[in-house]
Amino acid sequence: MKNLYKILLFATMALFAACTEDIVIDVEEGEPMIGVEASFTNEMKRHETILSYTAEFYDQNEIKMISGATVYVTDGVDTMYYHEDAEQPGHYFTDSVAGHKNTLYRLCVEVPEPGETVKVFAEGLIPDNVETVDSLVIKHFNGNNDTIPSVFLSDTIEWVYPYFQSLPDPNITYMPRIYKNDTLVSDSLNLTMMIAQGGFAGYYVNGPEMLENNKEIPIAYFRRSQLMDGDVIRADLYSITTDYYLYYYSVLMSTGSNPMMGAPANVSTNVQPEGKGVGWFFTASAVSCSTVFRK
Repeated sequence: MKNLYKILLFATMALFAACTEDIVIDVEEGEPMIGVEASFTNEMKRHETILSYTAEFYDQNEIKMISGATVYVTDGVDTMYYHEDAEQPGHYFTDSVAGHKNTLYRLCVEVPEPGETVKVFAEGLIPDNVETVDSLVIKHFNGNNDTIPSVFLSDTIEWVYPYFQSLPDPNITYMPRIYKNDTLVSDSLNLTMMIAQGGFAGYYVNGPEMLENNKEIPIAYFRRSQLMDGDVIRADLYSITTDYYLYYYSVLMSTGSNPMMGAPANVSTNVQPEGKGVGWFFTASAVSCSTVFRK
């Protein structure tokens, strides 16, 4: 009987294998556009803009970077230029400079092409942010939040919780970037755990009022086996606009190699004019807090 089951199993597998074939979807293509990945924040640092051309869906060639462009950001009074890195074509950096909260900035990109100079631009507001994050707490239990990850990862999960007085504006979302010993660990889209305040705007995050509503919010987690006594965990908490929040999740939902998955629409962009550029000019304000892990 066991042999009969094995024969039926292999026959079924062979049947399904024989029915599979590659499906090539005819994707409508357009002229290449300027792809913009740019940022400008209130952090004192060298801010980066990455420029490249868009490619056809099935194009397997390397991305064509854009060199020789003029790139700058302005608030209408001061203008800061991005300079191309000699060793990284298409990567442009400012000198060390910081933007100002509650200020609107315009990014301008001018790309020389045969017979013309293509110009695109984007605008972004650096929103307000909290003055400080009072503390970070690392603990391995938060109601039922650790049940699924603990089983899936076969390890105890250490959750990272921030404590701070949030802003009263319900349109502000807090986006953390998490570092362990100065190395970025939340370096992919699905590892970023945002805090969208909504109706909890103005609350003390992870304070008594939120706990009464079962609203304790972590911003990261680690496998316990990945942490050593004395590891320094840092959270850079960015205050971002609703537009960027929606853009971020549209990118997240559209990421992958399967064209049948994801949102049935193009990813949003704040790069103008329409049809000339895509991507996003990211503006945000940041505040940092660190803690030391102890076993």
